Amino acid sequence: MRKIIEDLEEMKKKLGDYVNKGRAIGFHEVRKEPVIAITPDKSKIKPLKKMKNCDVHFMAVDCSTRTLKRANNWGVYLMRAAYASVEGRNVDWGYEERMCTVIGDAYGRSNFLKDFRIELESQMGLKLLRGRITTPYYDHTNGRSNYLLLDGGAYFGGERKFRVSLYEECKKEGINLLAISKNSPLLHDDKGRDFVATTTMLSPYGVWVYHPIRKANKDQTLYGDISVVKLYEESPRVFRCDIMDYLTKYEINELLSPLISISEDPRCLGYPVTLWLAHDFSGPSDSKLLHYHDQVEETLATADLLDVLRMEEVSCNFPDELHGVKHPFQWEWIEHV
Repeated sequence: MRKIIEDLEEMKKKLGDYVNKGRAIGFHEVRKEPVIAITPDKSKIKPLKKMKNCDVHFMAVDCSTRTLKRANNWGVYLMRAAYASVEGRNVDWGYEERMCTVIGDAYGRSNFLKDFRIELESQMGLKLLRGRITTPYYDHTNGRSNYLLLDGGAYFGGERKFRVSLYEECKKEGINLLAISKNSPLLHDDKGRDFVATTTMLSPYGVWVYHPIRKANKDQTLYGDISVVKLYEESPRVFRCDIMDYLTKYEINELLSPLISISEDPRCLGYPVTLWLAHDFSGPSDSKLLHYHDQVEETLATADLLDVLRMEEVSCNFPDELHGVKHPFQWEWIEHV
């Protein structure tokens, strides 16, 4: 709660400066990761061993962004970073919330929020590893029995990338750190088609890994080998899975096979349920969003900023009204900021 109070004070200052001084025109464009285009090689596809149960502890972190208030030149957002911990049928979870105020156009705000979201996920992962968040199933004495799953690619250091300290902590403790992406638009085959789909058509196996697509290159902020993995035979879902460079000395199929044991949940067939739970737990309820929305309005009202900022909201929210949406969080989710 202390952080939220501090965030409300920061919001009041930022929006006060905006009302009194306006906003700076222009924004810093974040460099996008390059498209990866390669010719699929069937010999790189290896089968995984099906595992129903294994003596392994899985952790995952994720963070959501929900819009509390926004206009054409600013927005106020709720960020919820969540973790999920799964060992067998035992599940533990938790979350931390922050409020974030961003001045700028929609594109600039989106880039800032992606960067902040990944930073909060990195912080959550470090807190888990360092015992600042206690989960009953994490065995600090046996790193190799623990997996930490991140949502996205294995990019560390700089804007829109995970903290290098999270990578270093996992390497030091021997944690199996994997980065699994929900979507992989940068992976193309040599004809410019979706590499994941092309590889799936080539594979002779029910569950499998294609490794490597590209080797880790820390000079390009890529800290893991890029691979593609299918974890449930009856599901069409196939995912990019980046394997940290310090793990590639092990047999890759043995390293990834335990993921099969957590990828048969009917809510998310073929996707590790620990990541699904972290994503699900990161979503605040509408009642909580309304609570924070009211706190924002009360803070702005006491600073004599609410009326002028509400006029700016009205200026940009007519499309929402046409769809019967009263609050932006009822319409927007994650990328829509």
